[in-house]
Amino acid sequence: MTKSSNMIRLILENCIGCGTCVEMCPENAIPDSLIGFISSLARINEENCDCCGECIQVCAHDAIKICEREIG
Repeated sequence: MTKSSNMIRLILENCIGCGTCVEMCPENAIPDSLIGFISSLARINEENCDCCGECIQVCAHDAIKICEREIG
């Protein structure tokens, strides 16, 4: 897996917990706890995420964004 200089972020206030992103993620980087239950602690696992963007493409609620990784 090649690490990107970008990262994926959840916008929890837009997430409805449908689970489409969880099912689509090829790296299993999105926690199952998002399905039907919104947790303020839910985050994408940056160790697993390769920023492929598949989750962004399937999210109909604009709840996932790509942004630059802060280094330092």
